[in-house]
Amino acid sequence: MKVTLRERKKNGKIALYLDYYHKGKRKTEYLKLYLSLNAKSKAEKDLNKKTKELATTICAQRQIEIQNGHYGFQDIEKLKGSFIAYVTALAEKKNTSKGNHGNWYSMLKHLKAFQTTDISFDQVDKQFVERFKEYLDKTAIGRANKSLSQNSKYSYYGKFTAALKQAVKDGILRVNPAAGVDHFKQGEPQREFLTLSELQQAVNTECELPELKKAFIFSALTGLRWSDIEKMVWSELQHSKENGYYIRFRQKKTKGAETLPIPEQAVQLLGDRKDPTDKVFQGLHYSAWTNLKLQQWMMKAGISKTITFHCARHTYATLQLTLGTDIYTVSKLLGHKELRTTQIYAKVIDDKKREASNRIQLDL
Repeated sequence: MKVTLRERKKNGKIALYLDYYHKGKRKTEYLKLYLSLNAKSKAEKDLNKKTKELATTICAQRQIEIQNGHYGFQDIEKLKGSFIAYVTALAEKKNTSKGNHGNWYSMLKHLKAFQTTDISFDQVDKQFVERFKEYLDKTAIGRANKSLSQNSKYSYYGKFTAALKQAVKDGILRVNPAAGVDHFKQGEPQREFLTLSELQQAVNTECELPELKKAFIFSALTGLRWSDIEKMVWSELQHSKENGYYIRFRQKKTKGAETLPIPEQAVQLLGDRKDPTDKVFQGLHYSAWTNLKLQQWMMKAGISKTITFHCARHTYATLQLTLGTDIYTVSKLLGHKELRTTQIYAKVIDDKKREASNRIQLDL
């Protein structure tokens, strides 16, 4: 296969491209390098010379790659493929959890809003990456017709760069165009939780959905996520003289196998034991209506905070730390892979301590 550097007048400039010829077939690869059509000044002529030298170097590199079997017609065809279609197919595969799947589709929605026409892989360069990042930062509109939150920018851009990394692994892109482009900084997440007295208020208050109330209190006593509570079956709940009550399960989010000790009070909350394959919590479903009933229950209990089911897990973590459990143990109880994830809760506790320290005020 022979590679030749060629020129073509395009939009008032001279576009440089590579011409691949092999066994009667011809393919082109535009380099996105341009020469000034009417260079007159020394600066313009020098720029043309450097651009031409760069194109010549790329041409030589392509020829060497072809000789080594690392580049050819197949690679050129891949570069002509639809990037949007590739990301769409990739999003379909990312269904490991509802949250992850939703983030991929939200990223895809913003990518299509940014790039309204189809685009091939050979058009996805560093400038494209930077423009999409700027779109997420300055233009994109999220829920409630508002600009994206810092964490949404961080999440969507992360999914976008993950798609580019996968394209490199799949042999479509030779290099990742996002390399060298700074990522968004992750925002500090808001960790809402109940105090011990507020949790007791909730326990003493009737909920329209008794099973939801039981599951929430169980989560606050054990730290289990909704996804693990919803799928929990009786065979996972076990007991031994040495270890007391514990749950042996595989986390739905992280896929990690866990053995979690739980208090006897949490077991008593569950009532009579059923068949091993029966779900512990019957008829538990996650929906906007469920969230509404949860919030109404909290308001009825005199709690004005915005509480979701995941706040029960936050409550468990903050109460454990408040009552003196060391952060390493809390991290293990929550099933965190990294201690820094648990340290977010420790920061919440420190903030509460600072608030408390300023409550005593004297006229001095």
